[in-house]
Amino acid sequence: MAIFTGSGTALITPFHEDGSVNYSKLEELIEDQIRHQTDALIICGTTGEASTLTHEEHLDVIAYAVKVVNGRIPVIAGTGSNCTETAIYLSQEAEKSGADGLLIVTPYYNKATQKGLIEHYTMIADSVSLPIIIYNVPGRTGCNILPETVVALAKNVKNIVGIKEATGNLSQVARLMSLADGCIDLYSGNDDQVMPILSLGGKGVISVVANVAPVQVHELCARFFEGEIATATQMQLDMIPLFEALFCEVNPIPVKEAMNLLGWEAGPLRRPLSPMEPHNRERLIQAMKNYGLKLAE
Repeated sequence: MAIFTGSGTALITPFHEDGSVNYSKLEELIEDQIRHQTDALIICGTTGEASTLTHEEHLDVIAYAVKVVNGRIPVIAGTGSNCTETAIYLSQEAEKSGADGLLIVTPYYNKATQKGLIEHYTMIADSVSLPIIIYNVPGRTGCNILPETVVALAKNVKNIVGIKEATGNLSQVARLMSLADGCIDLYSGNDDQVMPILSLGGKGVISVVANVAPVQVHELCARFFEGEIATATQMQLDMIPLFEALFCEVNPIPVKEAMNLLGWEAGPLRRPLSPMEPHNRERLIQAMKNYGLKLAE
């Protein structure tokens, strides 16, 4: 059984102006996501600026999210690292906090071999009992986990159950699903490829756009699974300009700005991320308005 089906929001981490985590705002965001039908929450992923959280903050945010959600929807904790021992530590602590699953990115910077990736993921999986979703995003990590490697892990490690595919390479995804023969759950890691991924057997999306449009992303997936393919396709196409604006600078710069524009007081980014360029901010504002999102006064 899949950890979740449908829309999983890769949630931002709100900060106070001094850069500390804004837990009260995080609670508001979580409640809003649940109220608007989001199917799962991904905490402390790329969009949550996990790479600039201390380990203590990282684990506190996960624990706080689990407490607020209180079992209403799955909470999937981002616990990946380019150091296997660190990933094991974060994963074990997230399990203690009550997370429902783990999202573990391929090791970045090190450029591990496929053999090294098998050892890395196996060691992490063996250290916990939670189900694990592999996160493949070579554009950020410099490391591509190949379909054959994914299938070997899914078939030999019982709690490696899913993959978030953000390569953008649909041919690679198709090959993976052909080889997998149902042994792994597939999630889109790109909001502009939800429909293609679902058509290849995907279970849903781990979405950045769902921060600002949770109902729409949930409904896109729901319409597909209910057989309303034309409706779902049009929803995907309607979302493309918003997606492009939300990725005109590196994630999560635009989505954090978008949340502030919507009145969420999500706070600043942590360095080395910097505020949006003015012309890109205007592009984002226009795309949000065109999509029908109501900006704060």
